[in-house]
Amino acid sequence: MLSTLFVSQGVTKIRLTGGEPTVRSDILPLMRQIGALRSQGLRELCLTTNGLALHRKLEGMVEAGLTGVNLSLDTLDPWQFQIMTRRKGFDAVMRSIEKILELNKHGAGIKLKINSVVMRGINDKEIMSFVEMTREKDIEVRFIEYMPFDGNKWNKGKMFSYSEMLDLIKEEYPQLERVKGHKNDTSKTYKIPGFTGSLGFITSMTHNFCGTCNRLRITSDGNLKVCLFGNAEVSLRDIIRQSNNGEPIEESAFEILKQLALDRQQGLNDGSTQPSLSPNEEELLNVIGMAVKRKKAKHAGIGELEHMKNRPMILIDSQSPRLNGPYSIPRGVSLTDRSAPGLYLLSSLTPPPILSSRVHSQQLRGFSSTRCPLGRQADGTKLTHVSESGAAHMVSISDKSPTKRLAKAICSVRFTDKTACRLIQENQIKKGDVLGVARIAGIMAAKRTSDLIPLCHPIPLSKVAVELAVVQGPDGAGRVDIEATVACEGKTGVEMEALTAASTAALTIYDMCKAVDKRMTIEGLKVVLKEGGKSGRWIDGMQEDGASPTPEI
Repeated sequence: MLSTLFVSQGVTKIRLTGGEPTVRSDILPLMRQIGALRSQGLRELCLTTNGLALHRKLEGMVEAGLTGVNLSLDTLDPWQFQIMTRRKGFDAVMRSIEKILELNKHGAGIKLKINSVVMRGINDKEIMSFVEMTREKDIEVRFIEYMPFDGNKWNKGKMFSYSEMLDLIKEEYPQLERVKGHKNDTSKTYKIPGFTGSLGFITSMTHNFCGTCNRLRITSDGNLKVCLFGNAEVSLRDIIRQSNNGEPIEESAFEILKQLALDRQQGLNDGSTQPSLSPNEEELLNVIGMAVKRKKAKHAGIGELEHMKNRPMILIDSQSPRLNGPYSIPRGVSLTDRSAPGLYLLSSLTPPPILSSRVHSQQLRGFSSTRCPLGRQADGTKLTHVSESGAAHMVSISDKSPTKRLAKAICSVRFTDKTACRLIQENQIKKGDVLGVARIAGIMAAKRTSDLIPLCHPIPLSKVAVELAVVQGPDGAGRVDIEATVACEGKTGVEMEALTAASTAALTIYDMCKAVDKRMTIEGLKVVLKEGGKSGRWIDGMQEDGASPTPEI
């Protein structure tokens, strides 16, 4: 519920953190629920984990929409790992890392970051070993300055600063260069020329980045923290439960709220009232907005932080600090599940993300002519993705039964230069293996169709195949023919996934070959086969029984 609320206000990235999220028995259903928000504007669903159990659940997480993993690892020495973590498990963590890299070879597209807290006299001698990990692996290793939290026995002498790390690395790699990042990044990114991966530095202690930080955090017991180092919290859980006399929301009531949210998402209301995500949604927005506005310009300095009370995100107890003021709501029942993941939300807005005191959800409006309003054409046909009020919305598939579905799309990249096809066949294009890269790009794009096409439903695909063939034309110039086949067992078809795969493969070929042929064209994109669903089997736009053709795509 809270994830949907934040996404409706412009948040584009959600991270499940902890504690350890992977030990939750319901982590996959939870990720599927949040991953479904991609149709409403969510772009990234990430996970922070210790990696011990990740390899067993990774494939299901990718299907749920996982886009990034931050893996906490402070040592590459198995014995030191056991000392620091008080358990055996180094091999399991390495298995998780290799599993991510293997899935990425097949198009999973998971951004892998390894977070290492550097502590003087404990693991600072391993900095160069972590750097070496980035030589041939597409990993971002991020070195984190040791930070003070309750119970971690922090002292200034243990802190190994960003400048010291940088100097140490530059002694061996003087060519280390800064990479320009996003204005809201918490990490300063560097790259060693010739290395596949990159390095990052999170400098919370010596070079704070508070002025550009747009992170919000929700603890596992429902409190909002606008700063990781802040000791002020406000309970969003208690506000939600006000509608149920302070008790947890009952299953029946929760189902009603979910239906309201679904109606809101799909634009099924008549427009006279705006259905709320929860009975007190406006109060939630008011409280969140006030908390964000009270966020300080920057957190306290080193000398003050080490003496401040500040509970970590993982700690749940009845004595947690609260936000002072009119929104300091008495705590209800205290939770005890310490494995519950917190939410870490990143907004697409310029930080800090200020939520207005009265916010109405925004809908993407469709275009309609004055003669044919509300998405209807002159012949009476109706655009399926436009509601009666004229707003664009997702088509409801809740009443459909899952069936086996398949779609095949084709297109071609036609060249004007005679050398292009020869260089592709001989694998002599400077950017690399054109057909191999295009195949992977097409597969990855099919899996991300709902991220690219706003009103497409996220679908767990069972098959994506992209075939490419170089055809030498009579004039000698030639072309590359592309055929993308996508299958699933679901409630809606996969034509868009097939079209996205074929077109992205074509665009990849264009990008890799534009230095050789600047006049090539992409042509003939169409669906040639569709199976499954009520409409049956269609071949090249015609139903097998000879019925009228489907609309052109």
